[in-house]
Amino acid sequence: MNLPNKLTMARIVLIPVFMLLLYFRQPIPALIVFIAASVTDFLDGHIARKYDLVTDFGKFADPLADKMLVTAAMLWFVENGQMRAWMLLIVICREFAVSGLRMIAADKGRVIAAGWSGKVKTASTMVCIVLMLLPIPAVINTICCWVITLTTLYSGVEYFVKNKDVIQSA
Repeated sequence: MNLPNKLTMARIVLIPVFMLLLYFRQPIPALIVFIAASVTDFLDGHIARKYDLVTDFGKFADPLADKMLVTAAMLWFVENGQMRAWMLLIVICREFAVSGLRMIAADKGRVIAAGWSGKVKTASTMVCIVLMLLPIPAVINTICCWVITLTTLYSGVEYFVKNKDVIQSA
């Protein structure tokens, strides 16, 4: 197993650690674990591309690990009353829909790369999750929830509009 895949696996292992720390009301250690896991997301992709270490396992596991980490944090926010369940549902539905679109495209020999709005969505979601793990005013928490929801919606719509030919040919 190469280094990028080990980093992806480390991120997956950190998810239950993150959740246990939240469960036992250890927000600062949980925040540190979340940031560390998020950094592995940046590093694994960067190293894989730079040193030509891209693998089929990494193509599958990296986005899965990202979705698991973000969903875990948002599940905690819903449980904790910081986020509405319908907002999390939008995030989950978008992820399933975009993954499905990518599978259909892959079946036709086409790769759908992440667009700029998907990258903005990921970055803003990570920043918002970090903020929401801190003791912030309720208004900032609400703004973060809306930023996550709206960037998720926008990027999901963009994926489908830009790739409508994939759906039409399916």
